[in-house]
Amino acid sequence: MMSIIDDDGLAIAVTLLSAQPNTVTQLKTTESDGYNALQIGTETAKKPGKSAQGHFKNAKVTPKIVREFRIINEDDALDLNVGSTLGADVFSVGELVKVTATSKGKGFAGTIKRHGFHRGRKTHGGRSYRRPGSIGSMFPQKIFKGKKMAGHAGAARVTTKNLTVALVDAELNVIGVRGSVPGPRKGVVLIKGAR
Repeated sequence: MMSIIDDDGLAIAVTLLSAQPNTVTQLKTTESDGYNALQIGTETAKKPGKSAQGHFKNAKVTPKIVREFRIINEDDALDLNVGSTLGADVFSVGELVKVTATSKGKGFAGTIKRHGFHRGRKTHGGRSYRRPGSIGSMFPQKIFKGKKMAGHAGAARVTTKNLTVALVDAELNVIGVRGSVPGPRKGVVLIKGAR
């Protein structure tokens, strides 16, 4: 993250995302696949398998990361063909987007860190500071599934909606999004238009 100065002279927090050129690897249509979709790949695989080499033969690339995007309207395909490239200039400054990524893993966490529980009192003989407290009643003599308790936190798919694109640099392949996005550094991030 970094700060940039906007047109009004205010410093805003911006997350810089590396937008390497994405190559269209497959176009799915209703006639052949039953639905309309666009398959996009980026980076380069070091040792692709034979099935991957055959699948990406028409695109003339062997991407390391492949994602598929459903197309609701056929006009949204923008007349793309297999092998065509999408860069950072797909987005424009001021556009609303939603960013999806896998959040940072936090390991085994207690109820305070995982669910935001309050801690117990530290005076008047209180001993349970960070314990969850009572988790059930006398009836029905069991704990219901889904009860908020300690456990594995983070490392889940998270979407942050309605973020504003603050910067687009097509030469450096960089997109600046106002605010924070989920995930660690060097994580894979999906950016979609907020519709």
